[in-house]
Amino acid sequence: MISKDASFDVVIVGAGSAGLNAALVLGRARRSTLLLDSGPPRNAPAQASHGLLTRDGTPPLELTRLAREQLAPYPVTRLARLAEGVVPAQEGFAVTLEGGNTVHARRLLLATGVTDLLPDIPGLQEGWGTTVHHCPYCHGWEVRDQDLADLIPGGGDMAYHRGVLLRQWTPHLVLLTHGPAHLTAQQQSNLDDLGVRIDERLVAQWDGRNVTFEDGTRLGRDTLFVTPGQAQRSALPEQLGCARIDRGPLAGVLLAVTPETGLTSVPGVYAAGDMIGEQQVVLAAASGARAAAAINADLCFGDASRWTIHT
Repeated sequence: MISKDASFDVVIVGAGSAGLNAALVLGRARRSTLLLDSGPPRNAPAQASHGLLTRDGTPPLELTRLAREQLAPYPVTRLARLAEGVVPAQEGFAVTLEGGNTVHARRLLLATGVTDLLPDIPGLQEGWGTTVHHCPYCHGWEVRDQDLADLIPGGGDMAYHRGVLLRQWTPHLVLLTHGPAHLTAQQQSNLDDLGVRIDERLVAQWDGRNVTFEDGTRLGRDTLFVTPGQAQRSALPEQLGCARIDRGPLAGVLLAVTPETGLTSVPGVYAAGDMIGEQQVVLAAASGARAAAAINADLCFGDASRWTIHT
């Protein structure tokens, strides 16, 4: 529990890989930090996290447990509460928590992530993280050489990109464009040379082992990849007026930040993780560490300037 109107150097909103790693760096920098942890991480449905040095294959919730445990020695308060609103306040921000309490933050780090918007096809949501995957770098090794399909409604450049990429993990790949493929002649020729098949039939269902098309025919596959659309999970960036980058219907809307620091267009507000496009565990964690170091430096030099003025 924290007292009403408590004040912190930094409030971190979101406790996935980015928020947890930021809290670790800020705690070790002796910054009083409030970490708002409102639920499981985006990758919770996955059986394991991959590509993370020394932790390859660890279940996401186990990573979360270890990270929380390792915050214990530091001045980090973890609170299982949502941030419902935030407004600029004297020398920082007033953050309204679920339940009505307000806390003060000198600096704010947003790590609230994104929501995956899967195509409205039965079976995709049910299989998400088990038989339906997004990132081949996260899950490609486990399904190498198997019969794979990749669902890219609308086809086009994204379908070509995914076909060339996923071919690295299997020679048994079918691209499902859910309508016309919209490939150039050169793209089609390249995919043909790679042995990547194109199927333009409309997809009706995925049952974990078979794609069923609207004409009633079926295609047996071991795993289905899909590239979902994405939306910001939290309304806080919009409330604050943070500038955004629209990267199209598949990549979604990301927050615009200064790459070296994670600083948004709003002074004092930083962002990290999925919401800025760092969408692998190791990248999200790195972006949290980078933003935390930038926040600490900002506070250090700001305090030094005020001390000089007063003396």
